Amino acid sequence: MQTVGLIDYDRGNLRSVEKALERVGCQVVLVETRDDFARVDPQVIVLPGVGAFGDAMRNLEERDLIIPIKEWLSENRPFLGICLGYQLLFEESEESPGVEGIGYFPGKVVRFPDSVGKVPHMGWNQVSWQSDHKSALRDVFSSNPYYYHVHSYYPAVESRGNRGQCETEYGIRIISGMTEGNIAAFQFHPEKSQEAGINLLRCLFETQFSSNR
Repeated sequence: MQTVGLIDYDRGNLRSVEKALERVGCQVVLVETRDDFARVDPQVIVLPGVGAFGDAMRNLEERDLIIPIKEWLSENRPFLGICLGYQLLFEESEESPGVEGIGYFPGKVVRFPDSVGKVPHMGWNQVSWQSDHKSALRDVFSSNPYYYHVHSYYPAVESRGNRGQCETEYGIRIISGMTEGNIAAFQFHPEKSQEAGINLLRCLFETQFSSNR
């Protein structure tokens, strides 16, 4: 059983994420301050989130969580970002000009163009693996499963050879998830995606995170 530190910064439905993690055999402990990293001593950190980019970064800063998250990422320790928690890993967002993101991944989060139709993008969409990168997740995405999405913004990033990535099409094709070493993050919500989401989490925690520790 892996101990998971679930970041609590008042940005997200923590209970649904917690229940999904428990279903795949994780012991979940809330991490609310910098001191909790040492107190909890987690094996994996999960950063969920819904809402605005700028508000989320301010909440993380107020709880002194940005530095320990950056340190965790720099050490390539197992980390999962979900929805807004995926976007926060980038450098900046059009949603909150002037607010710096965590900056683990290079790039900017941008709003869907009006040409895609209804924004926010809300509902079930297929996700496909679009990388030659060797990853335990390739088999999970082999059937192009459907996952639940709710977002108006997405990271505008380029393909990169040493990174695993998946894509979703909603008027345009976007990179809706990336993995790099022990770091994984997704725009969609595995915890709201029924068995497809549980299968993804199970693969992450039983295979990818375990083998890379």
